[in-house]
Amino acid sequence: MEEAQQQPIQSVVEDGEKEMMSNGSSMPHEQSQDNEPEIVMEGSSFVNGGPSQDDKGPPKVNTQVEILHEKVKKQIIKEGHGDKPSKYSTCFLHYKAWTESTQHKFEDTWQELQLVELVLGKEKKEMTGLAIGLTSMKSGERALLHVGWELGYGEEGNFSFPNVPPKADIIYEVELVGFDETKEGKARSDMTVEERISAADRRRMDGNSLFKEEKLEEAIQQYEMAIAYMNDDFMFQLFGKYQDMALGVKNPCHLNIAACLIKLKRYEEAIAQCAIVLTEDQNNVKALFRRGKARSELGQTDAAREDFLKARKFAPEDKAILKELRVLDEHDKIVYQKQKELYKGLFGPRPEPKPTKTGTTWLVLFWQWLVSVIYRLFGGKTVKNE
Repeated sequence: MEEAQQQPIQSVVEDGEKEMMSNGSSMPHEQSQDNEPEIVMEGSSFVNGGPSQDDKGPPKVNTQVEILHEKVKKQIIKEGHGDKPSKYSTCFLHYKAWTESTQHKFEDTWQELQLVELVLGKEKKEMTGLAIGLTSMKSGERALLHVGWELGYGEEGNFSFPNVPPKADIIYEVELVGFDETKEGKARSDMTVEERISAADRRRMDGNSLFKEEKLEEAIQQYEMAIAYMNDDFMFQLFGKYQDMALGVKNPCHLNIAACLIKLKRYEEAIAQCAIVLTEDQNNVKALFRRGKARSELGQTDAAREDFLKARKFAPEDKAILKELRVLDEHDKIVYQKQKELYKGLFGPRPEPKPTKTGTTWLVLFWQWLVSVIYRLFGGKTVKNE
């Protein structure tokens, strides 16, 4: 993995390491980056595609209400693309959930930064209403679902996590990031290590293709699905060769997501993706560079310079890093000059006294002389009379 750090960091689309397994299955490998596009940070016109940021309650939606079931209603927030999942499809999703009566939010998977997996037809009983909604959605679609308590947590509710009161109707804000069509409904937990890494790598390559087509939101979805195959529980069980192969797919996906988010001007999210990689590999040049770029765009110049300088230690000749450091230096010069002008205005030099006219000066001196003469004449007489 250290060799990958020395590659040019401007390439957006990472490639994992590929290795042929003994059973003949194809595993990720490090491909040539000559055909990969470079980071272009400017000119993005995409809109933030994340969930609603209002935590006071479910989002207000004015779109048409679709009746999916007697107890399930749906309103589309954002249109999706492609086909809809069928029975036994493995769906990857994010959602927020509120009780309809109290507007209390009891679950939010977006905060976990990991996708939820749900196999249609094999979902838990309390997820029945959510599954019905998913069957009507396309990849990338985000919708508001109103689910009756009969297809949710039921008459008794749930008093552990999540805490849901009895007979609580539920509102979901759900995004179907994507799905895998598998006739037998094979979940990740039933796959071998090789199958999971290979499935993740296929998603990564699909994301790379979408990125090259400037379909950034769809590319992010593919990378997120790839990462979903390698969640924390799975990675914790891996050692040696398998751990390296898994990280060879997972970390590039996080870095590619960061590159997409920077182009989408979603800098805080990009920083979070880079931080995940740096937890595993604190000297990863691309993670340091992209975090530095995001911080620079947010005006966090000191933190950005720290990232760029650390990245330069491992790639001292990289033109992209040197360019960003020059940009920060120029920024500092401009700020210094503005501060200098400001202080000059506040604490400028003392004003010079205004020159007086010569005629006016002589007139003043004359009157002073005249007053002194009169005082001597009349003042002296007053003393003698006394």
